Parts: sequence; structure tokens; C-alpha cells
Amino acid sequence: MNKQEIINEVKFDNNGLVTCVIQDYHSKKVRMVAYMNKEALEKTLETKQMTYFSRSRNELWVKGETSGYFQYLKGMSIDCDGDSLLFQIEQVGGISCHTGNSSCFYRDLDEDVEITINRAKVQSSDNEFKNLEETIKDRIKNPKEGSYTNYLVDKGDNKILKKVGEEASEIIIACKDGKKEEIVFEISDLIYHLTVEMALKDISWDDVCEELKKR
Repeated sequence: MNKQEIINEVKFDNNGLVTCVIQDYHSKKVRMVAYMNKEALEKTLETKQMTYFSRSRNELWVKGETSGYFQYLKGMSIDCDGDSLLFQIEQVGGISCHTGNSSCFYRDLDEDVEITINRAKVQSSDNEFKNLEETIKDRIKNPKEGSYTNYLVDKGDNKILKKVGEEASEIIIACKDGKKEEIVFEISDLIYHLTVEMALKDISWDDVCEELKKR
């Protein structure tokens, strides 16, 4: 669907708004939920900079215009009913929530259900490395317009390794701050960029696991 087709399919509510789920392009983590009216949606699609509608202030607002934590559009989907939008974004600075957290969803249910799904979580974690690896390899073989992975690959080692260094530094800062969610987020960023470099060097996570078994 092109931009206009998507806009035409959106079913804005009685207040002229549509619910928007904001997902990190790299980690796939849901960062926040916001609202757009037609003007905000059109501006977002035009500028590629996430623009929302503030219900409390009754006006448009560009995410990051006061905090510096801008969000840039990387992908978008509309749900089957047309009353919700899913955006994949590039988050500047790693923080999306006004509380200073990387995600607005930082308060988790911690009950016995964790025990019953523990095995599934371990298996899912193993698969995520393979899924990430396969997705990156597919992007290299079949470039996609607007793909951040293809952008990195086109720029080559210097750009990728610079990002690896930056992410490693951000892990150090996150560890010093002691916020678990920030540490996990930065480690995920580092793993992603490492996996891109590994793919270019024909190194798999299986190779890494085999090496770890020797230690």
C-alpha cells in the first residue's frame, strides 16, 4: 500500500484520532502507545519524523522536540480493522518514556505464570539469535529500501564497527547507572550490530557457541 492508500484506510475515532503502537525497529520491543490525527499521520509520512497528537495539549507534537529523544520512521502497518497503526521506529538516545525508561511498558507482571513459561522463554531466546541472524543474511542477499541493515552493510566495516564501539560504551554507561532495562536494551543493540558484522565475515552464532563450549 502507498501512503495515500493507508491514510484512506485509517478509521479515525469520534475525536479524529487513531491509536498508534510504537515498536523499536531493531529490538522489536514496544516502546510506547500514542495517538495521531490525520494531520499528524500525514506529517509523519512526509517528514519520516514521528509526529503525534497530544490529547492533553490538544496539539501536534514532534517526539523529541523538547527532550532530544527523536524517533524516525522505519516502517508502518495498519491493522485489519483500520483502527490501529503499528510503527517501527529508530529511537535516538534509547529513551522513549517521559519517566526516563526505554519503554513506557517497564512495569511487568511477576507472578507464578513466569514458572510455567520458563522453558518456552529459554527456547525463544535461542531462536531469537537464529532469527536475527537469518533476517540479516536475507537483507544482505535481498536488499530492501529503507532497511537499516542494508544501510550499515553499504557503509561497510568502518560504520558497523563504529556502532559496535558506541553500543559497547553505552552498555558501560547503562551498567554504571544500574538500570536493568537500559542494560538489556543496550546489550540488544550491541548484539544486533555484532550480528551484522558477523554475517559479513561469514561467522554464525553457532560458531560462537562452539567456541564458548571450549572455555
